[in-house]
Order: sequence, then C-alpha cells, then structure tokens
Amino acid sequence: MEDQEIPGSRTEIRVRYAETDQMGHAHHMNYLAWFELGRTELMRMNGLSYAELERSGILLPVARAELSYRKGAGYDERVEILTRVVEVRSRSVTFGYEAIRADDGVRLASGSTTLVCTDAGLRPRRMPDSAMRILADLCADPIS
Repeated sequence: MEDQEIPGSRTEIRVRYAETDQMGHAHHMNYLAWFELGRTELMRMNGLSYAELERSGILLPVARAELSYRKGAGYDERVEILTRVVEVRSRSVTFGYEAIRADDGVRLASGSTTLVCTDAGLRPRRMPDSAMRILADLCADPIS
C-alpha cells in the first residue's frame, strides 16, 4: 500500500509515554486502539456515527482482528493511521489499516478488523441500508 492512493482516511496520533513498553516502543496492544480511532473517525467524517448507531439499537462488535508488525514506533513519534473500507456485506464490514511513521513514511504495522452488525442483544442482523451505502461508497473514495 505504500506510494499508492488508499481509499479511506488518515488519522494522526502521537505516541504517548504511557503507550510505550520497557524497550521504548509503542506496546502492541495500542495498535488496535489506534485502528479503532481511525475507523471511528472515518465513519464520523462520512456521517456514520457509532454513538448514533448504538442509540438506535445497532452494534458493530469486532469479530476478527489481524495485525502484522514491521517496525516499532517510539515515544513522541507521529504515526498516521490509514483506514479504509475493504468489504461491506449485508451483516458485516471489514476495515484495513496501515500505521505509518509520519516523519519518514516507514510502515510500522498493518491490519484489519471485521465488525458484525448485531442488535442490542448481540444477535446478528442486517446492516441498515443507509449505513451500507455510506460504507460501500468509502470503498472507492481516496484518502484526503
């Protein structure tokens, strides 16, 4: 995904001291939290709010998460999270992510999450048409 236009959005974070491990690198658990931030921001920027979905009784729990680590991110480094929609199905959506060190463009990690649409009782349900349209449109939109 380097040097190409990636559908989705960019979210910049700065590695906080509390996110580092004994070796001075961002602890691996933080990447999933950063990916969640990227996913939430991508959806919000496009008029699809997690909070509004939940208030309407629709939940999107993560059913699958994958991460591949390449390089470490150190304290106070700027990291861009590139988030894109990979696939939209009637009951699920898959997001792809890249964590890139902002100062030199080095890919630190990549991953994906698949979220399943459920009702408040966590029973699988069809995704609302409006949400499906927004997410499907994001499959073709370039990162701004």
